[in-house]
Amino acid sequence: MRLTVGQAVVRFLIAQHSERDGIRQRFVAGCWGIFGHGNIAGLGQALLEAGDELRYYQARNEQAMVHAAAGYARMKNRLQTFACTSSIGPGATNMVTGAALATVNRLPVLLLPGDVFATRVASPVLQELEDPRSLDISANDCLRPVSRYFDRIWRPEQLPAALLQAMRVLTDPAETGAVTLALPQDTAAEAFDWPTELFETRVWHIPRPRPDAKALARAAAVIGSSRRPLLVAGGGVHYSDATRALWRFAEQTGVPVAETQAGKGALPFDHPSALGAIGATGSAAANAVAREADVVMGVGTRWSDFTTASSSLFACPSVRFVSLNIDRRDALKQSAVPLVADARVGLDELVAALSGWQADQEYRTSARQQAARWDAVVADAYHLGHRPLPAQSEVIGAVNEASRPQDVVVCAAGSMPGDLHKLWRTRDPKGYHVEYGYSCMGYEIAGGLGVKMAAPERDVYVLVGDGSYLMLSSELVTCVQEGVKLIVVLVQNHGFQSIGSLSRSVGAAGFGTRYRYRNPESGQLDGDILPVDLAANAASLGVHVVRATSVAELRDGLAAAQASARTTVIHIETDPAVPAPDSGAWWDVPVAEVSGLAATQAARAEYERGKLGQRPVFRPPGGE
Repeated sequence: MRLTVGQAVVRFLIAQHSERDGIRQRFVAGCWGIFGHGNIAGLGQALLEAGDELRYYQARNEQAMVHAAAGYARMKNRLQTFACTSSIGPGATNMVTGAALATVNRLPVLLLPGDVFATRVASPVLQELEDPRSLDISANDCLRPVSRYFDRIWRPEQLPAALLQAMRVLTDPAETGAVTLALPQDTAAEAFDWPTELFETRVWHIPRPRPDAKALARAAAVIGSSRRPLLVAGGGVHYSDATRALWRFAEQTGVPVAETQAGKGALPFDHPSALGAIGATGSAAANAVAREADVVMGVGTRWSDFTTASSSLFACPSVRFVSLNIDRRDALKQSAVPLVADARVGLDELVAALSGWQADQEYRTSARQQAARWDAVVADAYHLGHRPLPAQSEVIGAVNEASRPQDVVVCAAGSMPGDLHKLWRTRDPKGYHVEYGYSCMGYEIAGGLGVKMAAPERDVYVLVGDGSYLMLSSELVTCVQEGVKLIVVLVQNHGFQSIGSLSRSVGAAGFGTRYRYRNPESGQLDGDILPVDLAANAASLGVHVVRATSVAELRDGLAAAQASARTTVIHIETDPAVPAPDSGAWWDVPVAEVSGLAATQAARAEYERGKLGQRPVFRPPGGE
């Protein structure tokens, strides 16, 4: 079959399917793209010719289209994703941030940037980097460290092997992330005689690996010896569709369950075993139990510093860890007894191995009481009645109470993700979508677009601060173009308030975090507030806008947005000086060791006190 390289790529992607548990679906749902001279004649022409066999979606920013693909892939439990194409040059390098986000969060996204000429006849060409070390380096090499697989297709003959390697990585739960196939612009338009077998339907079966029998026995022995066990549910619980298996485990054993950012929603917030969020942005309930736990079992978590409170949270001197994870790297963290397996299968086999064993009833009762006390704290935070401006916790409460159990909240950066982790009452496994592996400002609207495309039956609430909004609001235009409805709650607090709070905590006085005029007297950005009207900006992009000045008006705006078929942006100003309830956990952010500022000196002393509780785990795995 004679096709160009671009046409062959499209034909191949159309034929790829994933399958798990007998359910099969097209793996690549479509292709996002912004075209330039580096990809219009190759993939652009091929997508035009393919029509709706591989639907093209027009983005406004290359980073945003990768975020949309990542949001879609996460919502689909990594069984489907999108391809993203850009031209060589700034289009390709714009995708680096999105690729890093996908790889950090272990989400499959296929990037197809254009590249320099393979023939080099006219070099240097427009946007060529001209690296003095080698002529085979281009700007696209920026994507190498943030891609799980990277290849450059200099010749058509190289394409079939590269496509198969790309799909191998994209469909491997332990290896997945961003995959980049760079397509030199002359090669992408070059014709070649391809074997027809390359374009036949191919099904990539997603396995559920079982744990090794001896490893299972070791893990069960450690858990069964515990007096104060705790289970930490991570994102892998969702990706392997293991929430029901976790429910069964919790019901049989009575082990309390805490949740990471990616794992939130693994149990409903009101389940008897649910402790809520854990770690630096966690609940006081989960963190109190974590400090006393003698065995901590992680399921599908990579043990980030927020989860472990920078290795200060699990304070029991003899604490032991068990880690169930499909990725051996993660299973070995914390010097854990590793259980390398699919989360759902692993939990089911642990249930069988622990038959007849339960956590102590008095301990379980104590954990439930801790959770109940925290839920009362959440209720108070939802209804503070703060004046004249509402607190951010009240905005979260209004959205949570207005939404249905199956609806989705989306966020990524600023103070909002930490507050959501503590305060959002999740009632559905897919009801919470906060990107906190990379905590990327600008993800919210683009990611929410991908979430809504993956789950059109759900309302999607995007909570975004003014800082993130200003970085990447462009995909509101895409929502209008595609008729995709989002409910965006835009919280105006005049700056990077999350980092402002962090800055003050390290003695840096909120430096560089407020949106202010430059003061001619001080020479600093500490003048009056900038007269920015983000509601007017959103309206100019074609969406419906509601200006709310109180929580009551916010609730009215949410009701109107729910009834509308259009994307709605609800603008509300909050008081950034009102913090969410404290988790009681620590986060390791270094403070200047010497300073002439009294605030910095005090912060350094506090930091050194925090370091005393930091306890990296190096002991041999428990049960060995």
